[in-house]
Amino acid sequence: MSNVESSSSAAQQPPTSTLPMLGDNQVMQASTSASSTSNSNSNSTSSGNGGGGGNNVVGVPLDTQISGEPPSKKPCLDANAASSSSGGALSSAAAASGTHEKLAYRISTALCCAVCLDLPKTAMYQCQMGHLMCAACFTHLLADGRLRDQIATCPNCRVEISKSTASRNLAVEKAASELPSECQFCNKEFPYKSLERHEQHECQERPTKCKYHRIGCQWRGPYHETTEHERNCSHPKKSGYEVMAALEAHDLKIKEEKKMFNTLIDLLSYEKIIFNDLQMKPYRTDEYVHKLFYETARFSAFNQQWVVKARINNSQRDPHQTNERTITYQLILKTKTSTPMSIHFFALKGPFSDMKVSTQIYKHEFTETNTESDYYVLPLPDGIGGSGSSECNRMLANKGINFRLLMFLLNK
Repeated sequence: MSNVESSSSAAQQPPTSTLPMLGDNQVMQASTSASSTSNSNSNSTSSGNGGGGGNNVVGVPLDTQISGEPPSKKPCLDANAASSSSGGALSSAAAASGTHEKLAYRISTALCCAVCLDLPKTAMYQCQMGHLMCAACFTHLLADGRLRDQIATCPNCRVEISKSTASRNLAVEKAASELPSECQFCNKEFPYKSLERHEQHECQERPTKCKYHRIGCQWRGPYHETTEHERNCSHPKKSGYEVMAALEAHDLKIKEEKKMFNTLIDLLSYEKIIFNDLQMKPYRTDEYVHKLFYETARFSAFNQQWVVKARINNSQRDPHQTNERTITYQLILKTKTSTPMSIHFFALKGPFSDMKVSTQIYKHEFTETNTESDYYVLPLPDGIGGSGSSECNRMLANKGINFRLLMFLLNK
């Protein structure tokens, strides 16, 4: 008991010069001795504070050096090991997740289009050196080459590209379809192949119209708010006069579509109807600045010779400098006629063509002095106002434009 009391009192007193200074050998002996009394612990602590000239104490556990408490008051080693092992599992899982995200990002960066720097949505082409281009950018480059009257080249290595030299890379297309891509509405990640279906039908943040938009409601918001909005929408409670004003604008659009349909039905009742499957080929004008135009070979209809001619952006000087591109075409009578001919005509997709075109009927009266119709827009479906730039690029990328021309002659 006297030893314990004296050791506790010694532990409370600060170390003085009268206390013995322990060297490294003495500390090693004190830490490894069988009698682990508080006196030896206090001596070891005091020697760690004052002895050794500021060097680390050899043989004393690190936690004892820092906290000043013996290891026996710490949690057991097994518990520490278990906690450290569970923490290590979590950290390793987080590290694996981070590595997976970094790997997916690196792969998507390597597989993206060299022009628009985006993953391909449809086909992916590659030049002879292996540089990747999505279908839209590939056709755009070919169309630019056509407009400039130059050979299209890869934007990376400048090697010649064409539909015969470039090839599709199916492995890249399949790999890109499995990569995660972020939804533009909810910012969640989905496989690229299912992203379009999610954005159009499943995403709760996709923009949606109110079901009363036909009577004038202009609300447009996320899908999950549609039910709440329609429950509180004020348009169903408006007067009949206000509702009729909105319905008139809607009916006007329906009326235009119905008018075109009725016109087509009337044309099919004409006595003289003819169609020709044609191909327009590219040519250049003889002007100082050679302008691109398309023209068909002569064909027969109603005992006359005809030609279809088309131009890009109404013969703009440098059509390759703009992304907005349109095709306009005209019908030309190549033989003389003694009587006026009232012709209705429009272009359609032919049996050997992949052209996408909407229906728009035009009319012109051909006479002996007026043998050329005006230039009319070829209505391509993926643009505003009937001008689809991407479809126009795809047509320009081909060696020719295949289509079917329907003509109706009104007998007077």
